[in-house]
Amino acid sequence: MSRLGKEMPAEYSDRFDELRQNRCETSFYKYGTAKDNFGERLVNAIESHDMCIKKYKETGNTEYLCDAANYLMFEFMYPQIKGAYFKATDSGESAGVVGTPINQLKEKW
Repeated sequence: MSRLGKEMPAEYSDRFDELRQNRCETSFYKYGTAKDNFGERLVNAIESHDMCIKKYKETGNTEYLCDAANYLMFEFMYPQIKGAYFKATDSGESAGVVGTPINQLKEKW
């Protein structure tokens, strides 16, 4: 179990990580290496992710969320967007959320 999973189990899912990793291992044997498939741009990670989210919305099967997360990880590892980079951002640069987080509601009270 991860540190965060132990200390904040309502905020982090080690089970999700376990299920996601199992699917990643299965895919290695079924489809080949991530380096070949995504590094060589044989598979589009973002579009595959989007297909998984669509399937989850249609079925409610959370396995598709594990698959979607793996596709995002592969995009992180082997970016297909030219010039992709990682930069930690603050709230001012956040993509935002849909809805109102609890701490923002508390500020209004």
